[in-house]
Amino acid sequence: MILETAILYVKKGEEKQFEHDFKIAGQYISAIDGYLGHSLRKCIEQENKYLLLVDWEKLEDHTIAFRQSEQYLEWKKLLHHYYDPFPIVEHYEVILEKIKLA
Repeated sequence: MILETAILYVKKGEEKQFEHDFKIAGQYISAIDGYLGHSLRKCIEQENKYLLLVDWEKLEDHTIAFRQSEQYLEWKKLLHHYYDPFPIVEHYEVILEKIKLA
């Protein structure tokens, strides 16, 4: 499994509309083969800063299957105009993971 991460700085004053549009955009990314799930987290200390986490089966599911798809064009149209600066996207692989179960 691959974890895609991006820190998103949304233009100040546009946070609520961004959150609304992000919910809509979720349908496009989740339609891609190899997509496993995603979450968007809002920073407590800085109201226009978000953390995007997306789980993929393999790197190419994001870098090729999604980025070269019609769904990506819709995602881009809905979301990219909110970012300033444009986010840096990185990918991580699991070395060790321990999850505490309730």
